[in-house]
Order: sequence, then structure tokens, then C-alpha cells
Amino acid sequence: MCGIIGIHNHPEAATLAYLGLHGLQHRGQESAGMVTVKDSGLQCHHAMGLVADIFSQDVIDRLQANHAIGHVRYSTYGESHIKNCQPFLVNSMLGSMAVAHNGNLVNATEIQKKLEEDGAIFQSTMDTEVIVHLMAKSRKKKFIDRLKESLCQVEGAFSLLFLTKKKMIAVRDPSGFRPLVMGKKKDSWIVASETTALDLIGAKFVREIEPGEIVVFENGDYKSYRLAENLPKRSHCIFEYVYFAKPDSHIFHRDVYEVRKGFGQMLAKESQVDGDIVVPVPDSGVPAAIGYAQESGIPFEMGLVRNHYVGRTFIEPEQSIRHFGVKLKLGAVKNIIEGKRVVLIDDSIVRGTTSKKIVRMLRDAGAKEIHMRISSPPTKWPCFYGIDTPTRSELIAAKKSIKEIRNYIGVDSLKYLSVDSLYWFEKQSQREWFCDACFTGKYPVGSDVISNLI
Repeated sequence: MCGIIGIHNHPEAATLAYLGLHGLQHRGQESAGMVTVKDSGLQCHHAMGLVADIFSQDVIDRLQANHAIGHVRYSTYGESHIKNCQPFLVNSMLGSMAVAHNGNLVNATEIQKKLEEDGAIFQSTMDTEVIVHLMAKSRKKKFIDRLKESLCQVEGAFSLLFLTKKKMIAVRDPSGFRPLVMGKKKDSWIVASETTALDLIGAKFVREIEPGEIVVFENGDYKSYRLAENLPKRSHCIFEYVYFAKPDSHIFHRDVYEVRKGFGQMLAKESQVDGDIVVPVPDSGVPAAIGYAQESGIPFEMGLVRNHYVGRTFIEPEQSIRHFGVKLKLGAVKNIIEGKRVVLIDDSIVRGTTSKKIVRMLRDAGAKEIHMRISSPPTKWPCFYGIDTPTRSELIAAKKSIKEIRNYIGVDSLKYLSVDSLYWFEKQSQREWFCDACFTGKYPVGSDVISNLI
């Protein structure tokens, strides 16, 4: 998963992009980068690590310009390596160009193989580079026509930002897997993965970039184009609502916080249990836990407290402290937990190892009973559209029954939200506008290629 930000026509574009990347840091913590337009051409700075560590004031001053695009990365395709940092900067017969990508191209390996057979040389292991090579190979004269021709050859999820010396171009794939929004700050245009980035820099949300739309920003204005005439049905990623997007964002035409709170309310209706307190696994479980508490009438308590200052841990005791990694991130409030029947709310269970450690922590804090409730269906299938879920063999719900998972993580009861209740916010006829392949195994795009990868 990744986050992208673009600033067009602002004298402090680098500063705004830097702040916007802060607002999108939750979408990727492996690397970050920025490209800006100077008189001499495109300037780039990227590195492994977090936004605040990569961009010093000196770097921002050097990059300062009127136009900028930025990227935060969590690798889902290609290695976690400096060569795969974005925005990806290239020089070709098209001139200098930078591209930032959120999503995954399902058929990238197949296309790359054909391009290499024709003599193409790839500099990275990112699927994003496939798009650049397709554009370079195109015989179309206009940039917009090359872009259309190239993107019509790829399958999968792509929210893209391009930057040239004169233009910023935003593109969203025809299915609209990943969110992409437009905002305005006086005479400047902003494009970002989520509205939380717009809020941070004081930009006003204008609208979402539509699935299959290309928006070209130039000279302080923009023009809109369609990627193709006949577009497939929408396939918005439901997991953005479940976990990935920030709760203060507005994506897919809804407030993330309200959708998540509704998950919790539906969960209480489906699987209420006698308990003394409702406790979320912070931070992603909090809105659903509030909804569960409101619907069930059971008091909400922050029985687990998150440490927000944990980075990578290189020195760990092997046996001296049990569950050391989880204890660094979470702490149980003993006087709240002790002697209580705890209803524990989390957004999902992936491998089950973290859930098991959290349950053990609550037991150690004196919980009388622990009833776990998950505000999404069992995650049984890997994602091929830009979220880094493990292989199917690593997903606990793909190989164990709910009873077996319950026994493994050590809770008194375990219930998941049903697929039907997941769509509480949507009309029956429009539920097909969402991709829930991670729960159902129904892949809306590139299913032939995916079947060979599972």
C-alpha cells in the first residue's frame, strides 16, 4: 500500500507536499520521496525511512518549487530497496517525467517479460516501471494519447500522479480500487490518496477523481479526460474502510469513521455477548468498538493503550520478556481489565499471532473472560490490488475453522462480521461496486492471472 500527494501551482509546493506526506504516513513507512519542478528540470529526493527523517529543512528548501509530487511506500510488489523508492524519475524522448503509483498491476510480470524480449532494460523491480516503458514504446504523438494507450494494456489497481516540466497528471484506474481525491487551496490544486492530507495543509475538498478519469493540470487550471469509453463496474477496496484509510478521511463518497462505527453496531446486532466492558485494539479497532458499545449498551473502555513512538526494534530479549514486540506497542490497563468480562474488538485477524499475544496480555492483566469480535469477515484470500496481505497459506482463516482460530488465540468466544452486514451503508444493488476478494475470493480484475498466483 502507498500514499501519493500532488501540488500544482503553489510557491511552497515542496512544503505542502511534505506536510501532505505526513498525513499519508499510515499508508507506507518503508520509504518516501518527492519530485519538484525547477527551471533546470525535475529535482528528486527520496530515501528509506519515515517522512520526518527523510526531509530536513535544508532538503525542503532545495526542493522548493511551484509544482511537486510525493510518495510514501509500503512495498506490495518489488523489494523494499532504495532503487524502488518513488516517485520514479525517468528521462526519455518524452522528456523528464516522474511518476508515483498507489496500487498493483496484476499483469505486470507478463508485460515486463514481453518488453524485455523487445530489448527494454528495467532499473527497478516495481510494477510502476512497466507503465513508463509502455509509454516510451508508444507511437502516439501526444502525451495524453500515449498514456491512454499504455494504461489500457495493464490490469489491476492504479492511482497515479505524473509530473513533467509543464504539467501534473492524475489518473485513477477504471475500477477505482484505490481512493484519489482533488482539493483546492486558493489558486492551487491538490491531489491526494485521502482527504486527511488535504485537511492537514488547509486545502478544501473539491471531489473525488472518478474511476477511469485522467485529470491534466496546467497553468493553474485542469482538463478532464476519460481513459476509455466503456469502463468496467467499480470495485472500490472495502478494506480501505475496514482498516487502511485514516478514520478522519472521506473516501468513496463516505466518512471512514462513520462506516467503521457502523461495522461495530452491526457486529453487536449479530453477535452480542454478556460482557462488562468493550475494549478496542488501538488504533484501528476504536471506531468499531464505539459502535459496538453504543449498540450493546456495554461500557466502552480504553483497556489497551498504544505506544505511538515505536519504530523498528533491533535489540530484543529472546526469553526474558514474553511477547516483547507487542508489549512495546500496546499496554494493558490492569485496573480496568482485572476481573472483567472483556469484549475485545479488532478490525481483522490475519495470521493470528498478534491476536494471540494481545489475548495473553489481557489474561495476564486479570481478565475474567475474553470475547473477541472482529469488525470484518474472515480474511481468507490474498490481495493482488495493492494491500500487502500474506500468501493464502499464511492466512489463518484460510486453513482453520472459527473454532480452531478461537482455540489458537485463546479467547472464550470469537465472532466475525458477516459479508452482508459489512455493506450496511450501501444499497443492495450497489454492493457490487466494492471489491471484497480478501473475504470472498471473488477477484473482479485479472482473475485468470491471479488464479495462477494463488
